Amino acid sequence: MNIAERLYRITGQGIYRDSVLAGLPVPLKNPDLNGQVMGQDSVQTCWYKDRLYWFWGDTNCPFYPLGNFATSGAVSQLPRQGGLDPAVGVDLHYFTDERGFCRKMVPLPEEGLVWIEGVCTVKDSEGKEHMTAFFSRRKGLTEALEYGLLDYDDSACQFRPVLRSEKNPVPFDGVGHPFGTVCGGKRYYYFAVPFPLGVRMRISACWGDMLCPERYEIYTALGNSSAGSGSKPGGRWVSWGELRARWKSEEELKQALRKEAQGTALLSDIRNGASVIPHSGSVYWNDCRRKWILIAVQQDGESSYLGEVWYAEADTPAGPWGYAQKVVSHERYSFYNPKHHPYFDQDGGRIIYFEGTYSFTFSGSMETAVPRYDYNQIMYRLDLSDERLRLPEPVYEIHRDDGRPEYLFGSQVRSEQKEGSIAGIAFWAVSPERAFKGLIPIHAGRMENGQIRLSKEAGDGTGKPLFYGVPAGTENLNRLLMPLYEYRHKKTGFFYYSVDNPKGLAWEKSSGPLCLVWKNPVEKWTADWEARPWTLW
Repeated sequence: MNIAERLYRITGQGIYRDSVLAGLPVPLKNPDLNGQVMGQDSVQTCWYKDRLYWFWGDTNCPFYPLGNFATSGAVSQLPRQGGLDPAVGVDLHYFTDERGFCRKMVPLPEEGLVWIEGVCTVKDSEGKEHMTAFFSRRKGLTEALEYGLLDYDDSACQFRPVLRSEKNPVPFDGVGHPFGTVCGGKRYYYFAVPFPLGVRMRISACWGDMLCPERYEIYTALGNSSAGSGSKPGGRWVSWGELRARWKSEEELKQALRKEAQGTALLSDIRNGASVIPHSGSVYWNDCRRKWILIAVQQDGESSYLGEVWYAEADTPAGPWGYAQKVVSHERYSFYNPKHHPYFDQDGGRIIYFEGTYSFTFSGSMETAVPRYDYNQIMYRLDLSDERLRLPEPVYEIHRDDGRPEYLFGSQVRSEQKEGSIAGIAFWAVSPERAFKGLIPIHAGRMENGQIRLSKEAGDGTGKPLFYGVPAGTENLNRLLMPLYEYRHKKTGFFYYSVDNPKGLAWEKSSGPLCLVWKNPVEKWTADWEARPWTLW
């Protein structure tokens, strides 16, 4: 039933208990009890000084009902460094105390839980490398006592606070898993917040800017009522300091930003078009798909409240996100805060790995808790060549200088540098590289007068299809499909293609649809065409 394949438990006691008892060989150096860890919550990772660092939230131990609530940590090596194949496991080397238990990675003297996120690596003006993280000191799951920024102390192998505040210094409560981009020749870290479809905050990848909340940039269309609605997205990157200067109340500004993102915060189930509310996850570039891919858990899903994991793709890190496919379902059990591990990608990105926290909390009951597995991290593997992941993509309507429209996928928009000519999303269809059985090719032919006309015929037979659609006549099989009609302007002779009727009587509609395409699942959308990926590993 699941598209993704469950592989193994990463954390906890007794991972290879039965093999050890039977005297069989095992791949892990500590196969039964590592770092005295019985259970761990929600992973964060960071590539720093040629090692992969792992951090978790609350950690349970075997000698006391409670454990470490000030963040646990470990390091590992990538396969190219001699580390294990991620298909087999991950050899974690924990930072431990005198008892052999995970030490506090953020040893604040004040009371409360300490959670970290947004862990990333930057350099200062002298070229020194820093590993930074956002933190919140909390009274519980909902109440935060303090926010701030941390810097890793190599000598102590612990984080030290460098910025502390009673209120969150940045506009969004969670920053999640940062990823690197290059924009205009400058390196940034993007944060997929409000998670995960907004990607509305970034900071330049340098130590000085990380320390200054005023320099964090927000992608917003506030002040422009038409931007981001209808078909063409709007907005620009604005510093947090500039935004705050425009508003009398910082709290009102934060509420406005959250409200602005609500319209882009849903995915659509490719099976039936139902709305999917993402709760948490990650966004990273994928070389195989040449797209930004998302792994996210659904909030209030069918089988569990926080246990159904979805896959989606977008042309830019900011979107547009649309159709998604469920890849894992946990029946009445939670699998929350999933994270894709891009440094484990194999076969050019075709095979990806992601993990999440497996627990009865939120979705099950203590009576159904799986021994040893509960409240631990589970690794999954996903093959992106699976036909069920061949999702329709947005086809953009491009307005040329002569006013005649043409239709391109995102990869074509980028390669032909036509980002500034996008008039909107015309419809969604399947690209030629992702075509599957039952679809028909639609070609784009250039006429003598220079305009583009779509056709089911290949013309001279050598042209590559522009996209693939569904044969007309199958409308009732899927309510996501809509007929794509050709319209011809009575005076100019311009051809226009739409699933909606153009305004006015000047357009003549074809007698029948060219094919069926997928309707646009997003009313509001954002895009950041300038962003290109970069990585440290």
